[in-house]
Amino acid sequence: MVLSKTASQSDVSVHSTFASRYVRTSLPRFRMGENSIPKDAAYQIINDELMLDGNPRLNLASFVTTWMEPECDKLIMSSINKNYVDMDEYPVTTELQNRCVNMIAHLFNAPLGESEAAVGVGTVGSSEAIMLAGLAFKRRWQNKRRAEGKPVDKPNIVTGANVQVCWEKFARYFEVELKEVKLRDDYYVMDPEKAVEMVDENTICVAAILGSTLNGEFEDVKRLNDLLVEKNQETGWDTPIHVDAASGGFIAPFLYPELEWDFRLPLVKSINVSGHKYGLVYAGIGWVIWRNKEDLPEELIFHINYLGADQPTFTLNFSKGSSQIIAQYYQLIRLGYEGYRNIMENCRENMIVLREGLEKTGRFKIVSKDEGVPLVAFSLKDNHCHDEFEIADLLRRYGWIVPAYTMPADAQHVTVLRVVIREDFSHTLAERLVNDIQQVLHELDHLPSKLSSNSSIESQSVENNEKSTVTMKKSALETQREITTIWRKFVMEKKKITGVC
Repeated sequence: MVLSKTASQSDVSVHSTFASRYVRTSLPRFRMGENSIPKDAAYQIINDELMLDGNPRLNLASFVTTWMEPECDKLIMSSINKNYVDMDEYPVTTELQNRCVNMIAHLFNAPLGESEAAVGVGTVGSSEAIMLAGLAFKRRWQNKRRAEGKPVDKPNIVTGANVQVCWEKFARYFEVELKEVKLRDDYYVMDPEKAVEMVDENTICVAAILGSTLNGEFEDVKRLNDLLVEKNQETGWDTPIHVDAASGGFIAPFLYPELEWDFRLPLVKSINVSGHKYGLVYAGIGWVIWRNKEDLPEELIFHINYLGADQPTFTLNFSKGSSQIIAQYYQLIRLGYEGYRNIMENCRENMIVLREGLEKTGRFKIVSKDEGVPLVAFSLKDNHCHDEFEIADLLRRYGWIVPAYTMPADAQHVTVLRVVIREDFSHTLAERLVNDIQQVLHELDHLPSKLSSNSSIESQSVENNEKSTVTMKKSALETQREITTIWRKFVMEKKKITGVC
């Protein structure tokens, strides 16, 4: 099954103005060409198409790092041809990963002895890290149940409805029931009390989110731990906790060091974190850390020797690049506690600038919290005439990519916009974004609402029906297309008048 789709059906060839100096014929778009082309032409063709991509620095939808220091860029390029899995050939790279695992484990307060090595592994991101942690929980639960002579066919995991899609993937791919705690108005994270109520003898773990994707809020892991300790004592179960700290794992230790969410809590058995988010590395690196060796079943670790030496491996894939691991080590030693703390404090300050600017417009309700991932999630106080999706669409004209989305069940009637504050989002950019949002609001105030456009179409349809008894009723798709056409014409006329383009 092909999961991709073609962007254009009108042309099956690739054209390039500059490449035509070298290539006189068009290249097939979806098949390999019969002949080779000059390297200059290949570069120019691809470069021309990539110019139409958005600017990563203005992509405020993404948590992923979009800027690193030039010195780190050099290290990345110098190691881009190293296959990390070949540990015997690249022992120093392996050592750097081990150092990263131990640094992160100590950052998360793992109960390690003076010379005890941490248990963890680098991954391509938090999605793979969560899969590995979930497999470890499932296997430990199965082993315990089999030893007790109990069935192992109905494992489940308890999460909030606000979890990232990778948790749904884990549940579906590895046949684990996903029990979700529904959200509610003004409470967009998992409720610890409701989560513990859903726990039963088949629960392999409860997953808490340190930094919700929806609004950046930290879930109350301490409260969850305390409630679960009580339930385990009452029932005799041993239900553990996994903390998905993909976004918040490199924030909480520096901004909220007194917050108890990590291995200081006895039921937290594993934690994942994205190095390519607030770990400040380009996309392609995540980490999963276990509390101790007993929490990672030995039978899940494979040993290979066909690359030159006995090598343990616990990953979903095999080959992968070494660059991101080296980049993570660079950031950890280059920045240290002081550097990470300064960057996170700066992100928080820029978040406050943006939030206060939006509040001053009087048009938005802030959905995000002060304590959490440095982002601003906000919704319109009145979206009857125009909604958040229109704002997101018009902001693209200014170069900004700001996502608009609805909340999960049972808060799906709430729509929000979200701006993620990364290291490269400055005070000046925050002020500029507020100005552009104000401009968008001004434009929308002078445009008819979609609701009124819809009413106009319906009225026109009724009038036509009265004039002709032969008129057929329009389908919903036809009506929507007609509304869109009228709307576009109105916007284009407005552009001509205002000069905005």
